[in-house]
Amino acid sequence: MNCKLRTETALAVDAACSGNPGPMEYRGVHLPSGKQVFHFGPMHGTNNIGEFLAIVHALALMKQKGQKIPVYSDSYNAILWVNKRQCKTKLERSAKTEELYKLIARAEKWLRENPDHAPVLKWETSIWGEIPADFGRK
Repeated sequence: MNCKLRTETALAVDAACSGNPGPMEYRGVHLPSGKQVFHFGPMHGTNNIGEFLAIVHALALMKQKGQKIPVYSDSYNAILWVNKRQCKTKLERSAKTEELYKLIARAEKWLRENPDHAPVLKWETSIWGEIPADFGRK
């Protein structure tokens, strides 16, 4: 487990969901500046799916920019899913979730095609406090 916060440029990602499932959104924040780099949603989904998609979104953005800076997430499940290149959600596939499932398939495909992506690190909330990308809705 990585407990040392890397102080160089990095991104932090997080998701929020009102209900589970419910309206889900995610975002990425540049750690040194605290500025939001991207935001997606809301879309019907789950928090874990949002966390997974946020990581992949950050990794794809870094690759597009030619950077390999660390991406921090506070979600064990999402990091595991990224490492396995598969979103193991139990969310029912329906007309309401079909667009989300298309995004999941695209993210999984990106992970399979880009195994040499930037590092994904666990944000240690108990040591560092809330992840800077947190939506503050607890």
